Amino acid sequence: MSKLSEIAGLPEELLEFDKIEKETSQRIKIFTTTKRFRKLVTIIEGIAPKELETTAKELKHKFACGGSAKDRVIVLQGNHKEKVRQYLIESGYPAELITVI
Repeated sequence: MSKLSEIAGLPEELLEFDKIEKETSQRIKIFTTTKRFRKLVTIIEGIAPKELETTAKELKHKFACGGSAKDRVIVLQGNHKEKVRQYLIESGYPAELITVI
């Protein structure tokens, strides 16, 4: 018998809402562009608004770069396209929903 949740009284396997939300989320687009002074930045679009700030913070910490999260977009300083894709897949996002341009 599996462990029951104290709040819902249901088995904890049924309460994996984050995983379900990530599987049904919209497409994620990752691309690079140049900003001021011809500096490359990596843009990530399509992350759910409630996960935007935490995901941006984790990415900046993991890749040791600066960046910001606003208007449903994460901007990271530098070219991190493939590393971001790998990180998102490891975080539970389906690979078929992530597009790298």
